[in-house]
Amino acid sequence: MNIILLGPPGAGKGTQAQILVEVRDMVQLSTGDMLRAAKTSGTEMGKKVAAIMDAGELVTDEIVIGLIEEKLDGEAGGGFIFDGFPRTLGQADALGELLARKGHNLDAVIELQVNDDVLVDRIVGRAAEAVAAGGTARADDNAESLKIRLMEYYKKTSPLLGYYYAKGDLQAVDGLADIDDVAASIAGVLDQV
Repeated sequence: MNIILLGPPGAGKGTQAQILVEVRDMVQLSTGDMLRAAKTSGTEMGKKVAAIMDAGELVTDEIVIGLIEEKLDGEAGGGFIFDGFPRTLGQADALGELLARKGHNLDAVIELQVNDDVLVDRIVGRAAEAVAAGGTARADDNAESLKIRLMEYYKKTSPLLGYYYAKGDLQAVDGLADIDDVAASIAGVLDQV
């Protein structure tokens, strides 16, 4: 089973992906993690990624698709979770073409729906708790940074909701529910696919 998790920063995509990895033996493909791993891998692709990232430039969609293709050729376990990709319609088309070429299907696109004001309060509160506990918060876990990240997310990613809805792939779950309730909602979607 191959799925995409969509949702704004802080919606819990990473948390839910980890649950799916543990419970369903799926493989999480987080573009950020893949880029960081490629950068230090020493492979030809990794050297290309390192040069681009070291120059402060954005990695092209073509390179990200190449990294995903490498992963699709590896162990699939219970399927793949695309986390943080696609983010644009062009990337969605490229992913669809890659999956088809590799003989894979996209089984579901799950949107973690959130109320932005509640999400901002939750993230800022989480950062405050981390600091109070003697830890550190992410530098961008503050209200202003999060609002900018949310605006960027909606600008680039919201067209994907219509794209996948039109294909009949989009399912929405309440991303602000308790972690276990969100996991149960996602499981309910996957069990019906």
